[in-house]
Amino acid sequence: MHSKVNDPEGKKPAEATAKQPQASEAQPQDVESTAPEQSAAAKSPTLGDVLEAAEELWPQSLAEDWDAVGLVAGRTTNPVNKVLFAVDPTLSVIEDAIERGADLLITHHPLLLKPVNQVAGTNFKGEAIHRLIESGCALLTAHTNADSAIGGVNDALADAFGLSDCVPLVGTKDGLPEEGLGRVGYLENPMKLQDFAERVYSVLPAVAGGVRVAGERNAIVRKIALCGGAGDSLFDAVRSHDADVYVTADLRHHPASEAREAAGNSHPYLIDVSHFASEWVWLSAAARALQNVLVDLGFELEVEVSLINTDPWDFILTP
Repeated sequence: MHSKVNDPEGKKPAEATAKQPQASEAQPQDVESTAPEQSAAAKSPTLGDVLEAAEELWPQSLAEDWDAVGLVAGRTTNPVNKVLFAVDPTLSVIEDAIERGADLLITHHPLLLKPVNQVAGTNFKGEAIHRLIESGCALLTAHTNADSAIGGVNDALADAFGLSDCVPLVGTKDGLPEEGLGRVGYLENPMKLQDFAERVYSVLPAVAGGVRVAGERNAIVRKIALCGGAGDSLFDAVRSHDADVYVTADLRHHPASEAREAAGNSHPYLIDVSHFASEWVWLSAAARALQNVLVDLGFELEVEVSLINTDPWDFILTP
């Protein structure tokens, strides 16, 4: 018997604009051929078992102080036969999880990052909690702990971009040397900024905003800094690593403008991508990692990746 990541190969989140190049490196892969054989005694894990596996992969101790990670809803004694991974716990993603028959939804972004004093079904967050509980689907958040973890969001991005010899952009206080926010690594061969930007564009899922670049098209780059999600607070670290390019999301006008002014006509050049797209790349790797841990413990379950595009932008107008 095989465990399997059930995600159609070659598909992407729904496109919000004209079709972009296929992001083959970013696609969830079917791991049926590599999953170890299970005995007839293989059984489904409980939610508690899955939480232990998740803690091994994405320790909550790696989360930033302001973050809210871990179990949001669900009973630890309930069995888990199917897990769905997604970036955002939107109502459309929750309905997708319910329709798929998922017992657990694991999202990167928290549903309840800010404290609340009620979860009435009169607002979308309360409705989300009600739908999850009523359907028997648990919710787990792996956010900045998954950003910093080995094999997490930033390692997945580095792999997708073809980087090697990677180190954290900012290390953790008490973690391993390989753990921390962002990554800095090297391309196998130097390339033009435009060519590298096209590589970034090609491996990310299609979104309305595309990819924005600040810098001379023909500038030669090799040392790459990156941070999945919003990373414009880490410019000092980028400069301290003397990176040629910084790839991140949600670059605001003033931090980006000041970074380019400080650099003059030199590096670091900037590549601004979709917040959603930069983190969606991690989902397939996370699905495989979680399943591998649980299979090694003798459990059987299905793990899938949501194809719903939760990037908030629908279309863009350009000159």
